Amino acid sequence: MFLLRAVVGIISVIQGGVFLTDGGVAFESWAVGLTMVASGAAMLIGFLTPIASVLVALATIGIGASWVPPPTRNLFHTPLPTILVMTVAVALIMLGPGAVSVDRRLFGRREIIIPHTPKPPAS
Repeated sequence: MFLLRAVVGIISVIQGGVFLTDGGVAFESWAVGLTMVASGAAMLIGFLTPIASVLVALATIGIGASWVPPPTRNLFHTPLPTILVMTVAVALIMLGPGAVSVDRRLFGRREIIIPHTPKPPAS
Protein backbone atom coordinates (compact mmCIF):
# COMPACT_ATOMS: atom_id res chain seq x y z
CA MET A 1 0.00 0.00 0.00
CA PHE A 2 2.78 2.39 0.89
CA LEU A 3 4.49 1.78 -2.43
CA LEU A 4 1.30 2.47 -4.40
CA ARG A 5 0.64 5.63 -2.42
CA ALA A 6 4.25 6.78 -2.78
CA VAL A 7 4.37 6.29 -6.55
CA VAL A 8 1.08 8.05 -7.26
CA GLY A 9 1.84 10.77 -4.71
CA ILE A 10 5.25 11.54 -6.19
CA ILE A 11 3.90 11.56 -9.74
CA SER A 12 1.09 13.89 -8.67
CA VAL A 13 3.45 16.28 -6.89
CA ILE A 14 5.78 16.40 -9.90
CA GLN A 15 2.93 16.97 -12.37
CA GLY A 16 1.40 19.63 -10.12
CA GLY A 17 4.77 21.35 -9.80
CA VAL A 18 5.10 21.37 -13.59
CA PHE A 19 1.70 23.05 -13.85
CA LEU A 20 2.71 25.67 -11.27
CA THR A 21 6.16 26.44 -12.71
CA ASP A 22 5.24 26.38 -16.39
CA GLY A 23 4.38 30.05 -16.33
CA GLY A 24 0.73 29.65 -17.28
CA VAL A 25 -1.39 32.33 -15.68
CA ALA A 26 -4.70 30.62 -16.36
CA PHE A 27 -6.83 29.90 -13.33
CA GLU A 28 -7.29 26.29 -14.45
CA SER A 29 -3.53 25.69 -14.50
CA TRP A 30 -3.09 27.05 -10.99
CA ALA A 31 -6.13 25.16 -9.68
CA VAL A 32 -4.97 21.85 -11.16
CA GLY A 33 -1.38 22.45 -10.03
CA LEU A 34 -2.34 23.21 -6.45
CA THR A 35 -4.80 20.32 -6.35
CA MET A 36 -2.20 17.88 -7.68
CA VAL A 37 0.53 19.05 -5.29
CA ALA A 38 -1.73 19.07 -2.21
CA SER A 39 -3.45 15.77 -2.93
CA GLY A 40 -0.18 14.11 -3.98
CA ALA A 41 1.51 15.19 -0.75
CA ALA A 42 -1.50 14.01 1.29
CA MET A 43 -1.43 10.68 -0.52
CA LEU A 44 2.31 10.36 -0.02
CA ILE A 45 2.03 10.63 3.77
CA GLY A 46 -1.28 8.78 3.91
CA PHE A 47 -3.48 11.62 5.16
CA LEU A 48 -7.13 11.48 4.07
CA THR A 49 -6.15 8.96 1.42
CA PRO A 50 -9.59 8.32 -0.12
CA ILE A 51 -10.22 12.04 -0.62
CA ALA A 52 -6.71 12.64 -1.97
CA SER A 53 -7.11 9.68 -4.33
CA VAL A 54 -10.38 11.07 -5.69
CA LEU A 55 -8.74 14.45 -6.30
CA VAL A 56 -5.74 12.86 -8.04
CA ALA A 57 -8.00 10.72 -10.22
CA LEU A 58 -10.18 13.70 -11.21
CA ALA A 59 -7.19 15.93 -11.95
CA THR A 60 -5.53 13.16 -13.98
CA ILE A 61 -8.69 12.62 -15.99
CA GLY A 62 -8.90 16.38 -16.56
CA ILE A 63 -5.32 16.51 -17.82
CA GLY A 64 -5.62 13.37 -19.94
CA ALA A 65 -8.93 14.41 -21.51
CA SER A 66 -7.49 17.87 -22.27
CA TRP A 67 -10.09 19.69 -20.18
CA VAL A 68 -7.17 21.67 -18.77
CA PRO A 69 -4.51 23.06 -21.10
CA PRO A 70 -1.41 20.94 -20.44
CA PRO A 71 1.98 22.50 -19.78
CA THR A 72 4.81 22.01 -22.25
CA ARG A 73 6.40 19.27 -20.13
CA ASN A 74 3.42 17.03 -19.49
CA LEU A 75 3.79 13.61 -17.85
CA PHE A 76 0.40 12.55 -19.15
CA HIS A 77 0.92 13.28 -22.85
CA THR A 78 -0.13 9.76 -23.87
CA PRO A 79 -3.16 7.77 -22.68
CA LEU A 80 -1.18 4.97 -21.02
CA PRO A 81 0.30 6.97 -18.08
CA THR A 82 -3.06 8.66 -17.57
CA ILE A 83 -4.88 5.35 -17.38
CA LEU A 84 -2.21 3.86 -15.10
CA VAL A 85 -2.25 6.71 -12.57
CA MET A 86 -6.04 6.90 -12.64
CA THR A 87 -6.38 3.13 -12.11
CA VAL A 88 -3.98 3.10 -9.16
CA ALA A 89 -5.74 6.12 -7.63
CA VAL A 90 -9.10 4.35 -7.91
CA ALA A 91 -7.58 1.23 -6.36
CA LEU A 92 -6.31 3.34 -3.45
CA ILE A 93 -9.79 4.79 -3.00
CA MET A 94 -11.14 1.28 -2.56
CA LEU A 95 -8.26 -0.19 -0.55
CA GLY A 96 -7.59 2.66 1.87
CA PRO A 97 -4.34 4.03 3.22
CA GLY A 98 -2.71 0.89 4.62
CA ALA A 99 -0.71 0.25 7.79
CA VAL A 100 2.00 2.86 7.21
CA SER A 101 -0.03 6.06 7.10
CA VAL A 102 -1.15 9.08 9.07
CA ASP A 103 -4.76 7.91 8.69
CA ARG A 104 -3.99 4.73 10.63
CA ARG A 105 -2.41 6.74 13.44
CA LEU A 106 -5.33 9.17 13.58
CA PHE A 107 -8.31 6.87 13.03
CA GLY A 108 -7.00 3.41 13.92
CA ARG A 109 -7.40 0.16 12.07
CA ARG A 110 -10.77 -0.83 10.71
CA GLU A 111 -12.03 -4.27 11.56
CA ILE A 112 -14.82 -5.93 9.65
CA ILE A 113 -16.89 -8.27 11.79
CA ILE A 114 -18.98 -10.79 9.92
CA PRO A 115 -21.71 -12.07 12.23
CA HIS A 116 -22.16 -15.79 12.54
CA THR A 117 -25.59 -16.84 11.41
CA PRO A 118 -26.77 -20.07 12.98
CA LYS A 119 -28.01 -22.74 10.61
CA PRO A 120 -31.59 -23.88 11.10
CA PRO A 121 -31.94 -27.32 12.65
CA ALA A 122 -32.33 -30.14 10.20
CA SER A 123 -35.76 -31.74 10.39
